[in-house]
Amino acid sequence: MDQIFIKDLLARGVIGITDRERARPQDILINVVLFTDIRDAARSDNLDDCIDYSAMAKKLLAHAEAAGRYTVEALATDLANICLQDPRVQGARVRVEKPGAVRFSQSVGVEIERYRE
Repeated sequence: MDQIFIKDLLARGVIGITDRERARPQDILINVVLFTDIRDAARSDNLDDCIDYSAMAKKLLAHAEAAGRYTVEALATDLANICLQDPRVQGARVRVEKPGAVRFSQSVGVEIERYRE
């Protein structure tokens, strides 16, 4: 399976459970791999046959900034579901991180994979 990736998409949104975390937006780092077959797009060299990764990034960013989720697990699942709305996407690997959320660590987060059933 071919892969399209969106690397280090930086959102600013409310995520977390404490009052401090919910008081103001914080950095949310998103990485996505879309599993798909790019052969038709490669043959035709036509944008209509491609997954529009710019549009996908905008959808992911908009959701992450507006969702106000309590957990990175829930946000990662939301983002994977957004990816799977495109019928050409057979699966998605989504990594959501909160940089600086835990003292003495660069980042914490989760990585999930979801596939069409």
